[in-house]
Amino acid sequence: MIGSYGHGTENDFVLIFDPENKVEITADQVRAICNRKTGIGADGFIRIGKTNDKWFMDYRNSDGSIAEMCGNGIRVMAKYLMEKGHQKPGIFPINTRDGMKFLSAPDEGDITVNMGQIQEVFGGVSATTNGHTWTGYNIDMGNPHAVVFVESMSQVGDLLEPPIVEPASEYPDGVNVEFVEFLENGELKMRVHERGVGETKSCGTGTCAVALAATLKKRGRLPASWIINPPGGRLSVEIDAHNNAILTGPAVLIEDHDLSKYL
Repeated sequence: MIGSYGHGTENDFVLIFDPENKVEITADQVRAICNRKTGIGADGFIRIGKTNDKWFMDYRNSDGSIAEMCGNGIRVMAKYLMEKGHQKPGIFPINTRDGMKFLSAPDEGDITVNMGQIQEVFGGVSATTNGHTWTGYNIDMGNPHAVVFVESMSQVGDLLEPPIVEPASEYPDGVNVEFVEFLENGELKMRVHERGVGETKSCGTGTCAVALAATLKKRGRLPASWIINPPGGRLSVEIDAHNNAILTGPAVLIEDHDLSKYL
């Protein structure tokens, strides 16, 4: 089986095309493919299937665990569908474990996805790493996020280990943790430790969580829009008056790989 490798702001993925849903993927296979030393190497794995005649994103973290949604991954999936001739550019839906998402995907340029409802979960959280503890926001983006604000990214350290997030009872299946710095130009800088992966160069759902948390932090009102700069690039997020998060950013396909030794 041939798979493709691509990225969205350097958040990278291996994708396979399985519209008849015949391929069963195990956690061990995903770990082998995503291993950066012995496999192809990626933050996540996407099986492109179909449900009720609609595209379905079967997304797995690099450790093999199943995730509800991936904002960078769904844009890369859309890019794959168009470049491989399976989907015409324009507005079209992709189903996920977090429900149906609608994308606006031109022939060239950035892809926009309506990520759906985003909300703050009542009660604050704290994140501890590198000897520092910050309080922040518990954000539900279909998957869980803990967002904290730092004076400088240098305080965060290497993020080789998952930050300690309290209360742990809020996140029985783990949590994505975003560290955010306000920049003088009004934009945001972020780093993220993703559950089941580790630190990544970007996180689509994470940037949406950051946008809402920044709005709350500044006591702003919706709609609101932010430019967010993870290490891998630049993304824009708008949250409309109905709490829908709209994410816009690049998606790139790089090369194909023979996955027969893994699957």
